[in-house]
Amino acid sequence: MKTSLKYYTIKYLIMILLLIIAVWAGLFYAYILDEVHDNVDDGLRDRKIQIIKAVYLNPELLKNKEFGFNEFKINPIKAEEYQNKSRLYNKMYYMEYDDKDQPYRVLEADFIDQFKDHRRLVIRTSTVEEDELIYDLTTALIVLYILLVISIVAVNGYLLNKAMRPFYQILEKLKKYQFGIPFSQEKQNYKITEFEELNVEINEMIERNELVFYQQKQFIENASHELQTPLAIVINKIDLLIQNDDLDKKSMTFLTEVKNDLRRMVGLNKSLLMLSKIENSQFNRTSDVDFNGMVTQLVQNYEDFIAFKKVDVNIIEKGKFVADFNQDLADILLSNLLKNAVKYNNEEGTLNIIVENNRITFQNSGVSIPLDKSRIFNRFYKQGSDHTSTGLGLSIIKTIIRQYPGWDITYEFGDQMHYFILTKNNNNFNQ
Repeated sequence: MKTSLKYYTIKYLIMILLLIIAVWAGLFYAYILDEVHDNVDDGLRDRKIQIIKAVYLNPELLKNKEFGFNEFKINPIKAEEYQNKSRLYNKMYYMEYDDKDQPYRVLEADFIDQFKDHRRLVIRTSTVEEDELIYDLTTALIVLYILLVISIVAVNGYLLNKAMRPFYQILEKLKKYQFGIPFSQEKQNYKITEFEELNVEINEMIERNELVFYQQKQFIENASHELQTPLAIVINKIDLLIQNDDLDKKSMTFLTEVKNDLRRMVGLNKSLLMLSKIENSQFNRTSDVDFNGMVTQLVQNYEDFIAFKKVDVNIIEKGKFVADFNQDLADILLSNLLKNAVKYNNEEGTLNIIVENNRITFQNSGVSIPLDKSRIFNRFYKQGSDHTSTGLGLSIIKTIIRQYPGWDITYEFGDQMHYFILTKNNNNFNQ
């Protein structure tokens, strides 16, 4: 699933931030816990010194064999149990107020009293406040993380929107740009150097493309024009030769074949020029086109051709097919569909043109086998062995359709009938 640059960066920023804060929180927690333990341990060691001093001054303290108000006890030990080093550890003790065990920090230290007896001093201090501190610290870190994420998302979104505004302007200009259509070349001053350079490079690229496009268009038009003139001259000369009564039948047949080939070259030249113009978006002006009326008019225009093939044409209107389309391209599109349906029809065959709200179907009789769906709209593909065809009629139709997103042309075969179905997206037409 694709996403915008802003949300893409925010998504990874949050993930990285979560990892960094988790590591930082773990280190911070360990550091604070170590500091708390150091402070508690220092307090226990200081109390040990004070208690031992007090024992030497007041031997009655040696009788304190259980934890009392002062949270320490002194018990006699054997000489072999004596350890010269103090020990610190954590231990759970029952507390009457809470009626449950609570954590304590404990210090054990062995010493020799004034009576030369070995004693073990055990001092404890509650660490309940330490746990509460850690809990508060953890809560604060979570709140801090949430606030950081919200702040970063908000600030990052605002800054990205502001910083990327020139980029979106450049992108919008590229979306609207079409070959052959003048575009705004007003100088834009961007505060960000990279966007300034990008805009300059895109303007220069468009100018180069426009120059190449213009040169290509001129070349194609000039080449087409230069070909049309000699072809027309040669055809006229062949017509004059054919009218010569001195020609034998063989020569007459030969010249007729040459003339037909030349006419085919003229048609091929015109078709290739038309394809080039369509692909170069030279037909970019659109308006509301009434396809119903256009179909009716074209059938009248090709009345002689239809009568020559003795095809029965029926226009069946089931809806109103109106769309925002180029008028010239619509004429070429429907003309090619009509000529194709008549030309490759059987003599005394049938052609039904079914017009609906978002579909026009050309249903015609013809050969009893289906055409190759995968190749029928390819350039220079010919139906059967017709040498008069340029093989570009259906390709021109497909090229026109590609200029309009949501439109499509498909071929089907059924009940010995050929179907060419022109469809449009419901969102792209007016009723």
